[in-house]
Amino acid sequence: MKLSIHEINGKKIAEVTEERITISTLDEALDLLGDTYYQGFDKLILHEKNLCPDFFDLKTKLAGEILQKFSTYRVRLVIIGDFEKYQSNSLRDFIFESNKGKQVNFVNSLQEAINKLSN
Repeated sequence: MKLSIHEINGKKIAEVTEERITISTLDEALDLLGDTYYQGFDKLILHEKNLCPDFFDLKTKLAGEILQKFSTYRVRLVIIGDFEKYQSNSLRDFIFESNKGKQVNFVNSLQEAINKLSN
């Protein structure tokens, strides 16, 4: 797995820089979570392209299962992407509610992601 490391205010942030889907199952998310946590990261940036389409279909429950693991292990996660293209009201509500907190956020750019995680 290709990772970039951002260090802001003495805090290390890992960014997955793969150009392909890296998470399509809960087990793959747990592997990523374990690998990055073992390397000393408790903040992670993913890109929309790293997540399978089922993640964004809330009926599959994949997003809920994965994000619950990140919350349980207290690893902050920011997902970068263009989420306006999704027509699902429930997904839009999910993103809106997630963005109210600090544990999991959805943003449009790398700079927004870094800003979120450096607080």
